[in-house]
Amino acid sequence: MALKAVSICICANQSISHLGVTDLGCRRSGSVLNLRFERKWECCGASAQRKPQAPVLGLQDGSELTHITETRGFHKDLNSLPRPLTAMDLSSFPRDGVKVRVAYQGLSGAYSEAAALKAYPKCETVPCDHYEATFKAVELWLVDKAVLHIEHSVGGSIHRNYDLLLRHRLHIVGEVQLLVNHCLLGLPGVRKEELKRVLSHPQALEQCEITLNKLGVVRVSADDTATAAQIVASEGLRETGAVASARAAKIYGLDILAEKIQDDSDNISRFLILAREPIIPGTDRPHKTSIVFTLEEGPGVLFKALAVFALRDINLSKIESRPQRNRPLRVVDDSNQGSAKYFDYLFFIDFEASMAEPRAQYALGHLQLNLVCWSVSKAQF
Repeated sequence: MALKAVSICICANQSISHLGVTDLGCRRSGSVLNLRFERKWECCGASAQRKPQAPVLGLQDGSELTHITETRGFHKDLNSLPRPLTAMDLSSFPRDGVKVRVAYQGLSGAYSEAAALKAYPKCETVPCDHYEATFKAVELWLVDKAVLHIEHSVGGSIHRNYDLLLRHRLHIVGEVQLLVNHCLLGLPGVRKEELKRVLSHPQALEQCEITLNKLGVVRVSADDTATAAQIVASEGLRETGAVASARAAKIYGLDILAEKIQDDSDNISRFLILAREPIIPGTDRPHKTSIVFTLEEGPGVLFKALAVFALRDINLSKIESRPQRNRPLRVVDDSNQGSAKYFDYLFFIDFEASMAEPRAQYALGHLQLNLVCWSVSKAQF
């Protein structure tokens, strides 16, 4: 049966050890509650004295901004940390002409910020309160690049972010792999045996299940790990701890009660680097290319699609499938005897070759022979 697709999008990136990339060779019981903390809010426009640095971008219309009006003596001055901005605030911020501005999801001390600093050690990081806000920040020229959490060695793929990649016209220009070491944080002077609750992102809580079970604490979900640390610090919650990074402990003035509390020592997150413009493919160093396409239903069609890479000795490093939202079900047999319905899938594939290599060009040309190509985009670094 012939292959057919409504779209094939291509983006290639290069494996660079400085960025912590693949380098072509490197390498859960208890209740979870949703606990809401009352906080004071104020609009961004009212923060006239706030320094124009590292804004936190948001997307919700009419959203307001966290403003911590009081800190305790043993905490750091949380008022000096970046506060949220709405995506409607398009005012330009001072640029020194040298630093790269990189958006990430979360607050200061988040693992996404650590990934941005690993990729660009001298960059200016810009926190955003939602993943989609990081895309908007790049599209609206508020920042130069964005880091996007795409996969975790324990939790798997971040499906929401795969969907966002198709909704926005940004280019993948890099990749970062980050070793995640979770720490149990608490207020100064508090012992871990005194904790009754632990606050963090649901995935972080799940990754530290063994340690948290031994403590017998109630797990409380938060938007991200850095937000959990900020809440414990700003609210002065002595019986509540947070699972976050050691950097978050330093930023929010918390003690590290226990280090490396994750169940698996090889706890690695993969991030993509996004930009407005693609870069020219090259052959001077190893590269990785990402494509997405859809196929008609039938026996062996996916095998035939993947065979174009095997025939040219191109290694596939990632295969992911997602249902098409605009065409979730496909009716195969609409006779009166009944109909068979199947999900219509998009296939995301990463392969280890540059689009500048003839073998990669031939492979995609072979793949497209029987595909209806809707759009093609490329990115390289």
